[in-house]
Amino acid sequence: MPVRTILELRARVRRLLRERFDARGYLEVDTPVLAAEVLPEAHIDPLVVPLAGQPPRWLQASPENLMKRLLAAGSGPIYQFAHAFRAGERGPQHDVEFLLLEWYAPGATLVEVAELLAELCGAVLGTSSLERVTCADAFTKHAGVNPITASTTELLAAAVRTGCQLPEGLTLIPEADRRDRAFEVLLSEVVQPRLGHAAPTMLEAWPASQAAFARLDPADPATARRFELFVAGVELVNGWEEETGRELLTNRIAAANAARQSGGRPGLPTPQRLLDAHGPQMPAGVGAAMGFDRLVMLVAHADTIDAVRCFPDGG
Repeated sequence: MPVRTILELRARVRRLLRERFDARGYLEVDTPVLAAEVLPEAHIDPLVVPLAGQPPRWLQASPENLMKRLLAAGSGPIYQFAHAFRAGERGPQHDVEFLLLEWYAPGATLVEVAELLAELCGAVLGTSSLERVTCADAFTKHAGVNPITASTTELLAAAVRTGCQLPEGLTLIPEADRRDRAFEVLLSEVVQPRLGHAAPTMLEAWPASQAAFARLDPADPATARRFELFVAGVELVNGWEEETGRELLTNRIAAANAARQSGGRPGLPTPQRLLDAHGPQMPAGVGAAMGFDRLVMLVAHADTIDAVRCFPDGG
């Protein structure tokens, strides 16, 4: 694809998205790409930048940490197109540096987010509807197992039965981690490829162990108010109704670091400024992140994000 065509396509998609967020009263913001803190996540490795005579800083894996601090300071609904960085990620839909569209909507629930996602997909992809399905229903249909109620043994058996490639050394890690690995493999290899073909599909009600920083559902504590949006088998959006409690967030970060260490990754420093922003001043609501390069890839009917970027492999 000619460079000019790529630039025009990316500009058009960005403009369509901006128009929808601006019309809904969101403010576009900028946060640092290089920051003193990073949010520890179990399976994401951030890039550290050493600085002479100063503490090291982190290239942000997403702007979540800093945008949440804006929320606690009274920003109201916000969005941004942010460059994000993740070590060791390279493939048809991944790169070390990529572009995210991330937004936060104080007071919103998954119902409002579903309406917004349907509008965004309609404007950019030309779709006319959005499907909402729970993890329990999607996994039961496509993998023959309910990830909420199944035992670890049953999840692993489903992975074997459906031909999944299980990671080596699985028997050597704690059972809770084995359960999560089985869920993740089933999702990526069996369930995800079948989602979002008739219409964009919003996969909801995730197992509590997969909550990340989502709040648990008060009506069903075995599930988290997390979602992912899939289009033609591609994961496009990841988000949740936010957990605002400082103690719970502290525990989630500690659990993420423990999972990192059990998987052979080093733990990461606790983001104390982010924790200090949580509590009564942090509004409840929804946060979400969309892979902008993946969206443009889908618009162009391309096979890789490299086809719609001017500087693949970092230029």
